[in-house]
Amino acid sequence: MSGYRGPMRVLSGIQPSGGMQLGNYLGAIRKFVELQHQYECYYCVVDMHAITVWQDPEKLREQTFHIAASYLAAGVDPNIATVFHQSAVGAHAELAWIFNCVARLGWIDRMTQFKDKAGKDKERASVGLYTYPVLQAADILVYKATHVPVGEDQKQHLELSRDIAGKFNHDFDADDFFPLPEPLIKGPGARIMSLRDGAAKMSKSDPSENACIFLSDDSDVIARKIKKAKTDSEPLPSEPKGLEGRLEAANLVGIYAALSGKPDADVLKEFGGQGFGAFKPALAELVVEKLAPISAELRRLEADPGYLQQVLRNGAERAAAVADPVVAEVKEIVGFLP
Repeated sequence: MSGYRGPMRVLSGIQPSGGMQLGNYLGAIRKFVELQHQYECYYCVVDMHAITVWQDPEKLREQTFHIAASYLAAGVDPNIATVFHQSAVGAHAELAWIFNCVARLGWIDRMTQFKDKAGKDKERASVGLYTYPVLQAADILVYKATHVPVGEDQKQHLELSRDIAGKFNHDFDADDFFPLPEPLIKGPGARIMSLRDGAAKMSKSDPSENACIFLSDDSDVIARKIKKAKTDSEPLPSEPKGLEGRLEAANLVGIYAALSGKPDADVLKEFGGQGFGAFKPALAELVVEKLAPISAELRRLEADPGYLQQVLRNGAERAAAVADPVVAEVKEIVGFLP
């Protein structure tokens, strides 16, 4: 954070482009709940990022409510943390344009996520998908966030945010105006893999319906998906070293460890030597136990869109009260007339 002396703030967000799943919960939302008691937290539904690829407008609105409801169902308190949708705070877009003029083309060319998402047909990708990381930097820095919970796939984007903040501070002789945000490593359960392919991250867009456990899944569906989860024919080892090269087995053990709050070693002490015929039912029971209350609250909240709308509006007002003065000061620093 260099010499920055402002308040400690956290910013994070999830795209409204599909149903919330176990990986989102263990890798992000559960951490949101913990962080809200330690920092000044801003949790947005990043609908502006979502439209970097085509979204059906009506589904986008529905999914925005779904993500907000998922935050609240998991335990995020909108009276403590600021919960809002990104597009409701215009300062994000305004700062992103200024940052587009600060960031260097070579920096964006190095972003690997664009290459992954655009694939071989990058000429048909939207400009927004290419400049996505600059908007992400604006999301963070418009609140002068000092910490960002990140996974491995977002660490490069956080580095870009630090580069943009540092260059802005240097170019405009604005020492420590923006902090250099630091990562908050998510810890156990940060990277949950597909139930059908231990080498692929669990994703709501996976074509296999059995690859992903959604927060909205009922107990029977969860049990079925875990029963069908890909494994191997060997029993579980008695220590973590024995999971090397066994991606699917390691993933299931990691899920159990993350939900139970135990290290992998303790899980293997309990289940080592047993086959998946014994382990999978125990895992299914644990997943159901942990997700059932969240699923029930999620359904209750989604049945009350008026309440969700009010939460998002209130959050957007609180967010704008912080973001708008930052952008006003940036405009003065770069030489815009008031």
